[in-house]
Amino acid sequence: MQKLSPIEISEICDQLGEAFPKSIKQIHGGNIHNAWQIEFSDKKLFLKRNNRDKKLLEFEKSCLQNLRRFINEKNLVVPEVIAYKTINDVEILLIEWINMQSFDQTKLGKGLGEMHLNSTESNPEMYGYPIEGFIGITDQKKGWEKSWIDCFLNLRIMPQLSILKSNVLDEATINIVKEKIKLELLNHKPTNALVHGDLWSGNVGIDKSGKGVIFDPASWWADNEVDIAMTRLFGGFRKEFYDEYHKIIPMKERFENRITIYNFYHILNHANIFGGSYLNQVKNYVKTIINF
Repeated sequence: MQKLSPIEISEICDQLGEAFPKSIKQIHGGNIHNAWQIEFSDKKLFLKRNNRDKKLLEFEKSCLQNLRRFINEKNLVVPEVIAYKTINDVEILLIEWINMQSFDQTKLGKGLGEMHLNSTESNPEMYGYPIEGFIGITDQKKGWEKSWIDCFLNLRIMPQLSILKSNVLDEATINIVKEKIKLELLNHKPTNALVHGDLWSGNVGIDKSGKGVIFDPASWWADNEVDIAMTRLFGGFRKEFYDEYHKIIPMKERFENRITIYNFYHILNHANIFGGSYLNQVKNYVKTIINF
């Protein structure tokens, strides 16, 4: 089991103006980072540590801070960033500790809809994100596009396809898929919102008061539907979530087709990270998109 070094603990205490922690407990924090619950005399915090070369936690800090600008705190919680430090090339991110239990997802759906709508009403003019990001451990390209189609293809799909094993899809098939995606999105009017970006059931919860909680984001300015599409990829979201969300932002025509298109990004990413059966899923998604 990995431990925080004495230097890291000392630096964290100095940053927070705290004495030595009452307790430090390592917890499961996913496959990418090590994580701990760190408790001081008057508070508990969630600590994530990244020792990869990439600045994953700096990106996460940016996403959390930006998402918090648009939430209705009566319905949705995005953890507050308490501190971010680099110590000998190791990233440390401290965020508020949130106790979660099992409740219905009414406020989660409502809160996500409000967050998307509030960000849309800030009048974003471009799609993309200003800093280099990550989806899992894969680079998520920075940049801006006026066109949603150009953003989705140039900043998301094509970078994933460029690192896909060359024997999975040939160039002719890739070109056909690109054109089908363009055609499918051509008459769609996207709602440009700041999205969570990695909204599967492992990255959401419900706090003790019933509010929705979202964490571990991979945000960008995108069609709001990319978040809703991903909730359908691995399951775990309940009827009341969708009912409440679509009261705020109604479902648009041909959404079922766009679910496949938007989740194609995540399937490509899983194929690039894990390989295996995801490579066959890429081919299945391609067949579905080509046959729209």
